[in-house]
Amino acid sequence: MPLQDLIVQRPEGLYCPPGNFYIDPWRKVDRAVITHAHADHARPGHAHYLAAEPGAGVLRARLGDITLDTLAYGERLQHQGVTVSLHPAGHVLGSAQVRLEYGGQVWVASGDYKVAPDVSCDAFEAVACDVFITESTFGLPIYRWRPDAEVFAEINAWWAGNAAGGRASVLMCYSFGKAQRILTGVDPGIAPIVVHSAVQPLNDAYRAAGVPLPKTFTVSEVTDKADFQRALVLCPPSAAASPWIKRFGDYSDAFASGWMQLRGARRRGAYDRGFVLSDHADWPGLLGAISATGAARVIVTHGSVPVMVRYLSEQGLLAQAFETAYGEDPHEEHAPQAVSEPASALTAIAGADQTGSPE
Repeated sequence: MPLQDLIVQRPEGLYCPPGNFYIDPWRKVDRAVITHAHADHARPGHAHYLAAEPGAGVLRARLGDITLDTLAYGERLQHQGVTVSLHPAGHVLGSAQVRLEYGGQVWVASGDYKVAPDVSCDAFEAVACDVFITESTFGLPIYRWRPDAEVFAEINAWWAGNAAGGRASVLMCYSFGKAQRILTGVDPGIAPIVVHSAVQPLNDAYRAAGVPLPKTFTVSEVTDKADFQRALVLCPPSAAASPWIKRFGDYSDAFASGWMQLRGARRRGAYDRGFVLSDHADWPGLLGAISATGAARVIVTHGSVPVMVRYLSEQGLLAQAFETAYGEDPHEEHAPQAVSEPASALTAIAGADQTGSPE
């Protein structure tokens, strides 16, 4: 008799039948295991939540007064015969992969993950399993990230040049995760750092969790108006279309995102600069993470799903797809959207080797 799948698709989301709970459900359920607090994965209205302990503060900051239980990374919980544990995903503060063990099987649902070093959250941990559920947000060979230090040096140089000329540097980025990662890498000695009101509560949650961040100000806390003309300003994309942005006068704008790898995304946003900085794994990172699990079966979700399924199948893995409701965080309106996969990138798959290097 074939073994029962530990995770299946239901209208409410990804469901564990023997445990009778969901992972990052998009409809209201009784029991939800949450991989991280981005709003497409952590939605309001569930009766009970379970998440990794480092992310508790961010979850409460975003969802309010919820019934939340937490586990330390690696701590095991028995629920209806299923052994559940949470392991670092390296995506944002408190992000976790969900490991399930039952009936001789081990499944891991990764949520969103990043394998590159990042001092603002715990590093990704490869978890051995039989079946691995992976994201594929940047699942094309064209996506390859440079070291953070190089990107932060570019941001600092752009900011310092603008400050010397009396212009604010408005850097648009996701309020949760990206903003705090940027704060760990920029030079606060250049000028004051001003953040949108959507960013400051999340900064506070990071500081409460022990992540060192430089001092940041909201606009109401800036006493010297001249600081507006030399500050680094971190705000969500939606702020660009609001009256809030006008107080900075003549400013230079930029966007920090993995989508900035593609020139078309920057052109459509009409940004002065685009900094390639992503909280998701790039193509080599995805392939390395999948390989490190030792899983013979891989289920691909949100992103370049057909490309990743095809490539993994060609490498001898049993690969399939799950349809999910994950995507952009609704809190971050007007972010650059995922663009159509260029034909050159699709055809490059056939010539990509195990490290993701196209011919």
